[in-house]
Amino acid sequence: MKQILVIDGLGGGLGSEIISRLKGISDIEIVAVGTNSFATGNMLKAGAHRGATGENAVKVCSLEADIIVGPWGIVIPNSMMGEITSEMAEAVSTSKALKVLIPVSHPRFLLIEESTPPLSRLINLAVEKIKEILDGRNNPSEKGTQ
Repeated sequence: MKQILVIDGLGGGLGSEIISRLKGISDIEIVAVGTNSFATGNMLKAGAHRGATGENAVKVCSLEADIIVGPWGIVIPNSMMGEITSEMAEAVSTSKALKVLIPVSHPRFLLIEESTPPLSRLINLAVEKIKEILDGRNNPSEKGTQ
């Protein structure tokens, strides 16, 4: 069984959407970690199997996960209005887990892309990529590119 760690903050809306689209996949355990209890609670309501809150939860769960998914701010210290600490960002970025990061807007960071698809489309793309990886197709970590 693969463990998928969903990390989110603020209200947990993005994480909740990801979880609701992942929960039908067999042989996975979805772990929700929120930067605050409100985000964690909403992700648990969306269908996560387990949940925890805070910096230490990010550190511990990042070590155990096979795949980490969330907004790209989870690897940027002080992002998400300061909810992501340097230690959280380091734990995620140095984890051996494959990271599936969704590009959402952040003040003072500009992601260059030709077009900006709607967030729902980005979530669908992330979930499809996770399904491909779980099915043994298109796993960049097996090719040595993390």
